[in-house]
Amino acid sequence: MQIGTPLSTSATRIMLLGSGELGKEVIISLQRLGVEVIAVDRYKNAPGHQVAHRAYTIDMTNSEALESLINLEKPHYIVPEIEAINTDILAKIEKKSNITIVPSVKAVQLTMNREGIRKLASETLNIPTSPFAFAKNLAELKSAIDSKIGFPCFIKPTMSSSGKGQSRIMESTEIKGAWEHAAKSGRVDQGVVIVEGQVDFDYEITLLTVRAKNKEGKFLTHFCEPIGHRQENGDYVESWQPQVMTEKALARSQDIAKKVTDALGGLGIFGVELFVKKDEVWFSEVSPRPHDTGMVTMATQSQSEFELHAKAILGLPVNVSLIKPGASAVIYGEHDSNVVIYDEIEKALAIDGVDIRLFGKPESFKKRRMGVILSTGKNIDEAKSKAQEAKSLLSVKLK
Repeated sequence: MQIGTPLSTSATRIMLLGSGELGKEVIISLQRLGVEVIAVDRYKNAPGHQVAHRAYTIDMTNSEALESLINLEKPHYIVPEIEAINTDILAKIEKKSNITIVPSVKAVQLTMNREGIRKLASETLNIPTSPFAFAKNLAELKSAIDSKIGFPCFIKPTMSSSGKGQSRIMESTEIKGAWEHAAKSGRVDQGVVIVEGQVDFDYEITLLTVRAKNKEGKFLTHFCEPIGHRQENGDYVESWQPQVMTEKALARSQDIAKKVTDALGGLGIFGVELFVKKDEVWFSEVSPRPHDTGMVTMATQSQSEFELHAKAILGLPVNVSLIKPGASAVIYGEHDSNVVIYDEIEKALAIDGVDIRLFGKPESFKKRRMGVILSTGKNIDEAKSKAQEAKSLLSVKLK
């Protein structure tokens, strides 16, 4: 693998479509390898915009705008980092040029839509999943719940992330509100929602799975230590690594993750979400990119999920080894404002083993993720305790 010099005729150029906090860390990792990076997002001054060589603000679902920008910049790789992208244009671009879509067009198209990936896992790969159905209107949703899914259940847009548009409902009077919430909150209005039955699980994990090449150029699949996490309203609030599992559950998790990622193909990191009860494992979702719960790897691993993604994209060998147990805790904006101040940072950082990442988002919302606490400890309990203590000391204020 050859890498050129940024901002020169030999440059290796990578375009990120979506440049939030995860994209920002990918950009930093790519730049450490001498890659020229173009950051694209739907709003100005996104976290990744602030560290890239060049930044653009466009509607990435607009086919003309997206194709025009790609033709202007002529990247060697395109790395989608969000769901709201016109994937048909990416397929067209790959067919008529030498641009590589990461990890693959198939992976991007299937995982952007819960319907595609769930059908792949359940119907093609015969992997255990929670009971599910899709509905194009309120009547279909009610029928699916009554005849197949039951209560409690989850209603989600087919295209969304971080819990956006998700509802957990317990009775029929809540169906209409959940339908409306999902319909207006998805990344792209597909007119379809997924309803999932609740699985009786002990815990859920993210199994970061890396498809990379070794020094001989052979494809290998690597697994990071499993990451446990806790969610509220579908959005992660804390994570830890490693999650303790039985040997059988871990083996089943790795088997599922490999089947899914092999089917999607390409190079890069995948965040495979799984439900676990004792030795049983169910597939939930997969993201063909770094995962929000995986931010903990910035403290725990020899190479973070962002470094792993950058190296794998470029066809370089990777190292998924764990250095020490760790945890993460989300810092919310707590205010609806375009000007917030983070205070008492020194108190949080005075705790041994604690670090902080502030994303630099230009606008805060009460429940918008604005940063993350990272911590390490002798064990998971100590690391989680440190992260929560640091979070309690940090304050977010209006100017």
